[in-house]
Amino acid sequence: MREQALTKGEQRRQAILDMLKTRGRVSVQDIVEAIGCSEATARRDLDALEQSESVIRTIGGAVYDAFHTVKEASFEEKTTLSWAEKERIAAKAASLVEEGDIVGLSGGTTTFLIAKALKSRSGITVVTNALNIAMELADSDGVQVVVAGGVLRRKSYELSGPLAERVVEALHIGKMFLGVDGFALGAGLTTHSESEAQIAKMLIRRSERTYAVFDRSKVGRVSLFSIVPATAIHACITDAPLEGELQEALLARGVEIHVADG
Repeated sequence: MREQALTKGEQRRQAILDMLKTRGRVSVQDIVEAIGCSEATARRDLDALEQSESVIRTIGGAVYDAFHTVKEASFEEKTTLSWAEKERIAAKAASLVEEGDIVGLSGGTTTFLIAKALKSRSGITVVTNALNIAMELADSDGVQVVVAGGVLRRKSYELSGPLAERVVEALHIGKMFLGVDGFALGAGLTTHSESEAQIAKMLIRRSERTYAVFDRSKVGRVSLFSIVPATAIHACITDAPLEGELQEALLARGVEIHVADG
């Protein structure tokens, strides 16, 4: 039986995929010049490839995930994973917040639960770049909410990009609670999104203390984009004791390890 001919779109996307496999990384402009399509078409093709192939979108292009790392899950998908553990982590984090604190919350399910735990508190300010966290706290009388604007990422509800970075650059945060997709000794704190890695770096720089918050499934996992080394934070909050070289390295550098109550 004769194989069905590929459509023009399929041929174009196959050519882009071949470029990615060869180069590892391509920009939208690379695609426009090599294939002769418009920038809008190149972006749509990259979005489509991200859904079906080992392709990860970046700012202005994409990279080929040759090692088939775990694909990014949406916020809704993450709510089905380790929810009870994340609630314990959130409760521990909230216990470290005092009246008068300026608290930073990045996007993520664990940080969303921290927001819920802080909702009934008073006399605190929450800085966040996540729309769902801002909306969760919107009707709280005792919590002032500062939102960094920017470009919305649908999977995480985070706002990022130059606009968000300009807002954060003018702020002073006391305690920053940062959600991550991976936490490992060699790779440090990592995330699936280049733009979220950039805004996370900015939030850390503007904070007096940074707490990485993650459940045990993130330990040893490495996502594509680095935020900071594991030893560059002040503390971490997780649901199970850390072990081996990771624990030794953190303690040697004075990083506090908080384990949420079971």
